[in-house]
Amino acid sequence: MRPLLVLAAYEATASQPENLAPALAPAVAIELIHSYSLVHDDLPCMDDDTERRGKPTVHVRFGEGPAVLVGDALLTEAFSVLSTSRALDSATTLAMIELLADAAGHLGMIGGQAADLGLGGTVDDAETLTRLHRAKTGALIRTACRLGGLAGGATPAVLDGLTSFGESIGLAFQLADDLLDLEQDAGEDPPPSFPALLGIDETKSQAELLRARAMSALADVGLSHGPLGELARYTLERTL
Repeated sequence: MRPLLVLAAYEATASQPENLAPALAPAVAIELIHSYSLVHDDLPCMDDDTERRGKPTVHVRFGEGPAVLVGDALLTEAFSVLSTSRALDSATTLAMIELLADAAGHLGMIGGQAADLGLGGTVDDAETLTRLHRAKTGALIRTACRLGGLAGGATPAVLDGLTSFGESIGLAFQLADDLLDLEQDAGEDPPPSFPALLGIDETKSQAELLRARAMSALADVGLSHGPLGELARYTLERTL
């Protein structure tokens, strides 16, 4: 999802969208970071999951120590891929590194994960849960859209539009995720979720509202829906 958003935002803004070279490094980098986060998220000290996408999680298959190192390696490789790309000028590369570091660090994904662990207190209302997921899930999705725009040479106004699109889609993605998790969590002690706090119907309604806001953000800066619109649709209609 995240590298596809990079490529779709690039296609929507680049003067030569058929030349994907400038978008490949940021697309790969953001997927490396997402993959590292999944490896660490599955660890016993986090979610203690034994299966990911129908296969044993990394720590189950190879042990906890190797899983920590795998995650560390994926994280550092992301910045290596981005910093050594020859398809980007130095100013764009530095801007991308800063964006990705903020999204992946304590201001974004890590901060959201810390809140998910309860380090900031109990998560028992929709406002707190929204802040949590705008960081844990939404930061990388928002940044994916902005990275694609940077690679495509988008103007500041268009970058802001892509950012607004990404913010809405990032939260919609999590609402849809929580709905998909309902059946999986049946009979367990589930983590805080939007359906638990808002109800199923309101969660669906909020997700649809967020998709509409995302589409409006594109229209406001003159971008056609295209692949970005299809990814927004997939966000709500996916089954995995």
